[in-house]
Amino acid sequence: MYSMVVGTVIIMEVLLLLLLSVPKALSKRAEFEVPLSPPLFSLLFYLMCLMLCAIHVIVCTSAESLCYFCSMSWLTAVGVMMLISALMCGILSAIAKIFENSRLPVKSPIVSNSSWSEIDVLILAGTVGHVLSLGASSFIEEEHQTWYFLINTLCLVLCQELCRNNFLLNECDPQHSTYVKQNFDSVGETSECKNIDIPAASNSKLGKATSSSELIKGSDKWISLATPWIILICCRLLRSLNQTGVQWAHRPDFGHWLTSSEHKSELSFLAAVSLLMIFFLVQRRCSLVSKIAMALGLLGVYSYRAAVGNVIFPWQHGGKDISKGITEARFVYVFVLGIIFTGTKDLLKSQVISADSSTKSTGLWEVYSGLVLLSALLFRPHNLPVLVFCLLIQTMMTKYIWIPLKFEAAQITIMHYWFGQAFFYFQGNSNGIATVDISAGFVGLDSYVEIPAILLTAFATYAGPFLWAIHLLCYLSSEVSR
Repeated sequence: MYSMVVGTVIIMEVLLLLLLSVPKALSKRAEFEVPLSPPLFSLLFYLMCLMLCAIHVIVCTSAESLCYFCSMSWLTAVGVMMLISALMCGILSAIAKIFENSRLPVKSPIVSNSSWSEIDVLILAGTVGHVLSLGASSFIEEEHQTWYFLINTLCLVLCQELCRNNFLLNECDPQHSTYVKQNFDSVGETSECKNIDIPAASNSKLGKATSSSELIKGSDKWISLATPWIILICCRLLRSLNQTGVQWAHRPDFGHWLTSSEHKSELSFLAAVSLLMIFFLVQRRCSLVSKIAMALGLLGVYSYRAAVGNVIFPWQHGGKDISKGITEARFVYVFVLGIIFTGTKDLLKSQVISADSSTKSTGLWEVYSGLVLLSALLFRPHNLPVLVFCLLIQTMMTKYIWIPLKFEAAQITIMHYWFGQAFFYFQGNSNGIATVDISAGFVGLDSYVEIPAILLTAFATYAGPFLWAIHLLCYLSSEVSR
């Protein structure tokens, strides 16, 4: 009982400290600050340590049978008490900072930045709704439907946001600029749109809309407007590629049609085109050495799939002996490690030497490119379009949505999380272990080797969420360098 109480106290303290840090984490600067340094040198910290140690001695010496926590060494117990005391002092310090900041005068009381946009409401409602849906087993079995619905709704809201930013200020009437200046003077824009009623809650968005519309000119404007619809089309195609879940998993899909022996030529053509698309989508920010390694690695991926009999070369007309493709796979592994090593070297260089901030973003992108090459090797040939659409959506959203609309870091993080979860199911996975592709753990191995097999299988299964998480790091790093 005593051990459970101690564990519950630590968990509740960590949870409360995270909740107190949420407002700063969701701000534009996306700061996460845990004030521990001042409390560790305060008198309250040492008094709490002494009090908790005294309680620990009383409980453990008066109990008839020792619990798990009392059976631990005294040094470990004192460390736990110090942790509880530090967390409690940190919570009190965070609460004091909140009250201190609330007393500071507001710099611009005319315009309130607390108004929530449609994106904010959707992100909050979608995330909370998904968490609540996990309370029902039926929703867990068909969780992919929840994510498909959320990203489709997100694309529609993004389309509305793009239309607002592109057309809201294009129909402006300059003769009413004086009137609008009185309403939006704190934002710095002087315009009013004809036949459009701008609500007062949108005052804080007008400056953002004006600066965003200047970035989207010419053909880029129309491409940005088409981006959400292109993403919707890509997602619909991916849903037809792999049926998942419980109710529709037995139905034939496009993936089954491609993997049949009668359509090996179509699968080979699709795999070759997908590998070319992967190269063109990834190589744009890589160094020359990494581009060459990526090209040779993707060629090795096709050679590996041809060796194991999944695809054929154009000049193959007769049958060919099927092998394990160990040489071809290890050939690709060499380039994967080389690209990741090059990116890691740039990351270490940016940390040790005060180099340009672009070096860090370039290093992250090369690490990301190496992981994309590894995914292309581990994915089955009919799943390569999933990787292509993943890279295509990331590229289009970065260029035509996130940068022009200038979303906050918290919003972009949750969008990456949503798409990562959706691509987990686009791969053909489900919440059941039966859909795990264990063949990825044997790529390039003569026999079963436990640790590499586990790592490769786990990466191939969760490649979608993992690639979106790494892309988030690349995007945030490039924004800092920009």
